[in-house]
Amino acid sequence: MIKRLDETLKRYEELIEKLSTEEVIKNIEQMKELSKEKAALEEIVLVYKKYKEILKQKKENEELLNDMELVELAREELNLLEEKEKNLRNELEKLLIPKEENDSKNIIMEIRGAAGGDEANIFAGDLFEMYSKFAVNEGYQVEVINSVACQAGGYSQIEFIVKGKNAYLKLKYENGAHRVQRVPATESQGRVHTSTATVVVLPEREDKQIEIKENDLKIDVYRSGGAGGQSVNTTDSAVRITHLPTGIVVTCQNERSQLKNKEKAMQILTSKIIEEKEREQEQKYGQLRKTKIGTGDRSEKIRTYNYPQNRITDHQINLTLMHLDRIMAGGLGELINELVNEDVRRKLAGE
Repeated sequence: MIKRLDETLKRYEELIEKLSTEEVIKNIEQMKELSKEKAALEEIVLVYKKYKEILKQKKENEELLNDMELVELAREELNLLEEKEKNLRNELEKLLIPKEENDSKNIIMEIRGAAGGDEANIFAGDLFEMYSKFAVNEGYQVEVINSVACQAGGYSQIEFIVKGKNAYLKLKYENGAHRVQRVPATESQGRVHTSTATVVVLPEREDKQIEIKENDLKIDVYRSGGAGGQSVNTTDSAVRITHLPTGIVVTCQNERSQLKNKEKAMQILTSKIIEEKEREQEQKYGQLRKTKIGTGDRSEKIRTYNYPQNRITDHQINLTLMHLDRIMAGGLGELINELVNEDVRRKLAGE
């Protein structure tokens, strides 16, 4: 690892030197390319410099162990430095793992009420609130694209975009079936029911990644309805696009403008088509993307939310936490960090 870090540091210093030369300054394209490479190495270099400084301080404190007057102070300082060294080393290991192409991208999320009728739809709404609050904590933006609200509460389906740095990196592990165990508001005898909602997470893709032929699309326009549609339902602004070769259907009704709804629907359709093609390739060659801890299948149960015991269990990494209330209030960060750390561990181990 140290050898790789030294090479990275050397390359970073070379880039700084090149970027200051007159030849590069005059060449805008080369300037952009080298600046991009420098920016990609910057975080690793900054952490490595901190790591080297800690090692230097450790060595100095080890020499003080021979001084009887300073030995106790040196030992205390060494304990602190060793903890910092461990944390920085873990951080460097993560940074050295090649970043997945989609990790930095915005995401498209879809939540659907599954088994459990009204309670499943209410739970789908609770999950949407959880992700929305987490997004606010992270400084992300949430933009609802389409929703089908239910009379009892929640949604039978809601699709939204989460915009922000590393949104896909942090939320890609949410893909799958989420199970809730609690007493529904409609339950008169206080019995605990089990219901499920499914979550799909897709990285936002660019149109240039795939060609979609106009002849392959069936486009319908209609009046928006349901929650959020009251202010726009006087015109045919909602758009439904069906991709005939794959059967994928995308609906967007959140904007007042039909044109904007069509643009967003196409954006989501592009992401879904690319995801479907990649999934087909995986199945064909029996491979699983390294970005997934689990299979990424919508039917795979990834998490259980037990309200009576205030307990949440993530089945992907066999982790149980006893503060479900905090997580549902948007405190998803602890669980996500554990998922990211386990993914890093498996990649480092070559699993």
